[in-house]
Amino acid sequence: MYKFSQLFVQFCLLIALTLVPVWATAADSPSSSQTQNDSTPAPVKIVASVELSKLQKRLDAIKQQVSTATTDSQLTGLYNDSLTLANDAEALSAALHPDRAQIQAQLDVLGPAPVQGAMPETAVVAQQRNALNGRKAQLDSQIERVQSIKTGATNLSTQIVDIRRNALRTQMAFNSGSILGGKFWSPLLEPRSEDQRRINDFRQQIEDAWALSWQPDWRVGTSIFLLLAAAIWISGVRLLDYALAWLCTHWLPEGHLRRSFLACATALTTVLALGLGAELLLLAFTRHPDVSPAVLDFGNQLFSLTLFSALIVGLGRAFLSIRRPTWRLASMSNPIALALRSTPKMLAVCILLFGAVEQVNNIIGTSVSTTIFGNGIAALLVGLIAFISPVRVNRLRRQLAANGEQPEGRSTLAGLIHLSVCLTGISILLSLLIGYIALARFLTYELIWVGMVLSCLYLLLYLVNDLCESLFSTQNASGKMLKNSLNLDERHLAQAATLFSAIGKTLLILLAAVALFNGAFGSTTPMTLFNKAIEMWGGKGLEKLNIVPSSVMHAFLCLGIGLYVLRTAKRWLDKEFLPKTMMDIGIRSSLVTLFSNIGYVLVLLMTLATLGIQWNKLAWIVSALSVGIGFGLQEIVKNFISGLILLTERPVKVGDLISIAGVEGDIRRINVRATEIQLGDRSTVIVPNSQLISQNVRNATMGNAQGVATIALTFPLDIDPEQVRTLLLDAYEAHESILPTPAPSVKFSQLGPEGIVLSVTGYVSSPRMVSAAKSDLLFEILKRLREAKVALSSPRTMILQQPAPQDSGVE
Repeated sequence: MYKFSQLFVQFCLLIALTLVPVWATAADSPSSSQTQNDSTPAPVKIVASVELSKLQKRLDAIKQQVSTATTDSQLTGLYNDSLTLANDAEALSAALHPDRAQIQAQLDVLGPAPVQGAMPETAVVAQQRNALNGRKAQLDSQIERVQSIKTGATNLSTQIVDIRRNALRTQMAFNSGSILGGKFWSPLLEPRSEDQRRINDFRQQIEDAWALSWQPDWRVGTSIFLLLAAAIWISGVRLLDYALAWLCTHWLPEGHLRRSFLACATALTTVLALGLGAELLLLAFTRHPDVSPAVLDFGNQLFSLTLFSALIVGLGRAFLSIRRPTWRLASMSNPIALALRSTPKMLAVCILLFGAVEQVNNIIGTSVSTTIFGNGIAALLVGLIAFISPVRVNRLRRQLAANGEQPEGRSTLAGLIHLSVCLTGISILLSLLIGYIALARFLTYELIWVGMVLSCLYLLLYLVNDLCESLFSTQNASGKMLKNSLNLDERHLAQAATLFSAIGKTLLILLAAVALFNGAFGSTTPMTLFNKAIEMWGGKGLEKLNIVPSSVMHAFLCLGIGLYVLRTAKRWLDKEFLPKTMMDIGIRSSLVTLFSNIGYVLVLLMTLATLGIQWNKLAWIVSALSVGIGFGLQEIVKNFISGLILLTERPVKVGDLISIAGVEGDIRRINVRATEIQLGDRSTVIVPNSQLISQNVRNATMGNAQGVATIALTFPLDIDPEQVRTLLLDAYEAHESILPTPAPSVKFSQLGPEGIVLSVTGYVSSPRMVSAAKSDLLFEILKRLREAKVALSSPRTMILQQPAPQDSGVE
């Protein structure tokens, strides 16, 4: 009876499983009469395996197209395709879930498989359970694949957005549409719902932070922070200006140091005051522990932007010096300074506002079109300021000249800066008009960053130079103390001032070069630049060869700046520093030449480093040079090494009188490959350096050599040698160029049928005086010989005369 009841239960379950699909179909479908009257066709059966294969192929195709896309329109289309693919995958997943639910309902009716020891179920039930479990596993696998495809499509759309966003910063040839087109203004006219949602969420987070800061327990602190920030912004800068003016007039010595120190201190105190006010304002609304991380991140980035904007304002106040025109560093008339008064403030406000908008876009992840809109508006305002300001200055200068007033004198460098700013503003506006907003953004931030770096460099160069002059000046207490304590004279103090000023300027220029090549507006701090300089000194960053267009541009800038700095340092070394030392002109010339050679090598290495060329990747260059040296460059290398030997060992130096291979003249210059020798007729002979090392060279002036004036004269045999000897010695001793020590002497050189040869010798202070002294002595000796009626021996003349023919007497 028990077995019969179990068989009856299993039979009922089997019938129920058979009827479940029918009941489900009857419950979900209309009646037969309605079906007959309904003209709508039945839904097409979805084949999941086929649809999955199509979706996967579409995903792979989109990925491949993304890797080769080069324009913003292509990326936009692929972004839409990826979103469509994600929606199709979601639809397929929704279509598969009812089938899985139906199978799960059938499995629930069957129940679990009997445990061990229980009555076994029939083969039909076991077979049906296995079939249902297999179908369920297949559907689970298909649903998992669909979810994977959907996730991949969603991630791909996010990557496309990142690619477009990065292209706005890195790809200057990225055309995203003109600012005159409707696509550019679409975020403002037709904002996307997703952007609105994200912006509203972020605005709600800011409102929550505002509400948290005004809670009863935090209200007093918020009020104090806001009052302190307002007080610092309103009166802090002015009070610091008064304090700095008093400090300069009462503590600093008279001189140029006062105005350079005041200019630098003005810029620094402006940054400190505005930065401190911004920090207090941020603390008022972000110090609560429940503030969201996005708001905290935005606050930190906004503080950095505030510091940079404050630096722009401070540099403008330092350069223009509206309140103290007589302390102005730059050569600028007061009307022009007043006309430019608002320019730094407007520029700082534009950078702060639209920089904050860009940071918000990055934090909340708005669409690329919204980011392009913000970047385009910021570039437009900065470009207009950069274009209008120089135009206003030129117009004002023309008005001053027309009214008979003298505008300020402007150097060539100032004119180049003025022209560069104007051309950059025009380039920004043109880039916006033709649709290259990425290029406009790059030019905008480069203009601001380069202007800030060069302005800081200008102020600090003046400060270092004035500080060194004031520190080592004997008119000040510091200079007097150094002079008395170290027992130095004024010449040594002047040398020290020049040397330390040059070292400080060099370090500032190098730091400015690092800032120009490795810095970025809004994200670079002095410590970042210092660490970057240390890394570059240690060789970090040269691990691979990575030449990109921006690196090429930086390499050209590095080459130009390096050559300019090298020539300036060479001129300073040759004209200012070395003449103050006790070195002779030859040593000074050798040092200048050696310095320039080393400088050119360093500039070349820095240029290669800026390109991103790795030193251990240059083996092919070394191999090529070795082959070239073996076949054609060995003479050049030999002369180069010989030139270094001449500059260091100095067997000959600039100014020496030498004789080599029948050429005698003064050394004027020792170059890398050859040496220039100036002859007596002012012509120049170029002698390779290797000849000065490998051949016999007579250095007539080495070791303070004296010149020898020797004259050999031939007299008849019937003269009185003693009389002539006395006459010659008197002529030598009477000449002012002949040195008394060693004394002049006369030697009996030769006695022959032609006459007596007497040689008279005297010494002069320099070999270069020999020729002139011998000429003067010959005039004097001939004059004295005529007065003493002593004749010189004339050469014998042999006359051969043919005898006349004799008469033979034959008629």
